[in-house]
Amino acid sequence: MPDPERAALLARRDVVVDLARVACVLLVVVIHLLMIGVGLDASGAIVVSRPLEAQPWFDAATWVGQIMPLFFALGGFTGLTSWRSLQRRGGTAADFIRARTMRLATPALALFAFFAVVLGAATLAGVDPALLETVAAGTGTPLWFLAAFLLAQCLVPLLARLHERAPWVTLATLAGAAVLVDAVRVATGVVDVGLLNLVFVWGFAQQLGFWYADGWFRRRTSPRLVGLAATAYLLVWPGVEAGWYSPDMLTNLNPPTVPLMLLGVAQVSLLSLLHAPLKLLMSSRAAQAAVFLIGSRAMTLYLWHLPVIIVIAGLSLLVPGAAPEPASAAWWAGRPVVFVVVLAVVWLVSVPLARFETVTAAVHDGFRRPAAAAVVIAAVLAFIPPFAVMEWFLDLQLAVGGAVLLAGSVVLDRPRRLRVGAVATTPTR
Repeated sequence: MPDPERAALLARRDVVVDLARVACVLLVVVIHLLMIGVGLDASGAIVVSRPLEAQPWFDAATWVGQIMPLFFALGGFTGLTSWRSLQRRGGTAADFIRARTMRLATPALALFAFFAVVLGAATLAGVDPALLETVAAGTGTPLWFLAAFLLAQCLVPLLARLHERAPWVTLATLAGAAVLVDAVRVATGVVDVGLLNLVFVWGFAQQLGFWYADGWFRRRTSPRLVGLAATAYLLVWPGVEAGWYSPDMLTNLNPPTVPLMLLGVAQVSLLSLLHAPLKLLMSSRAAQAAVFLIGSRAMTLYLWHLPVIIVIAGLSLLVPGAAPEPASAAWWAGRPVVFVVVLAVVWLVSVPLARFETVTAAVHDGFRRPAAAAVVIAAVLAFIPPFAVMEWFLDLQLAVGGAVLLAGSVVLDRPRRLRVGAVATTPTR
């Protein structure tokens, strides 16, 4: 890329956000890699375990490693900046929702179709149903994110308007609603009440990204950012001590709970605190190239890394010495190598899948945007499959049904060809 073009690109971006997003995705891969232990013991028997969760320091580590609140905050930053840019070009809320739906539903369609074919073939081949159920449930674990993130992004136009009118009231309302939902869930024992916090907890985390985009966090002094992060962490503890929340912050993920909001405050504060050195790091061409390269395939990496990890773990059983007993010294020592192999395989997988991730929402000459009603239906169709997986785990029926619904979403969001004599609407991106 020529220097003037590169400088113009960097001037339009917060490269620290790009770095943080890539770091979040890679950390998710590392966590899943350390959670899946498949190997052979001294007798040659297959051992399956979850080594990371067995460590005495695991719960404490999740207070740092649970980075989904930061991911939603980063999504809030990009969502708000994209929404404002779209508004300046005359775009509408329907245009924004359509673009966000397409960019999530299209990559998800490829994955659900893959699962439908593989699980269907395995079922016809007579694979043990219990084994198939376990593998399918495991590989579908990350799909909850698609439902939660799509829901949060669809709310960006509304929440952005509320943010502009009353930022503190909007943030406090989301926080108060999340606390109320958790209180009802704890008092009644009805876990599904917590699903309301898909809106309130993740909406709050996303709203933090709005505040970050407006520069509020970076206008705070370093001592204030440290104090804000420390206070947020300290406020998590009473609920854990009272037994309302698990000390394992990954357990507090689905349904999302109040501690995740507090972790979000701490994480955005710390990111702002480290903004200057991270921006300096991103001033090098090598760092920019690595971050932009991985970032261009971030969704593919997130969606496909777990199936790749499971396949590699299974294949390693066929190679002498490649599958040491999980949690053994040899197993831990081999994780960096496996991590590199997983990234390499996912990158190879991403080559034919690139067109699903780089889908554009542009409406070219001779076409028009779909009606607002079609956009809303498309968003609902895209939300249902990952939400169903979050609630009931992935299986053949959900894979097939999900592929059908996602295909319907993609079709509904496609531009419509103009009739002769009709006037095109303004293209959107």
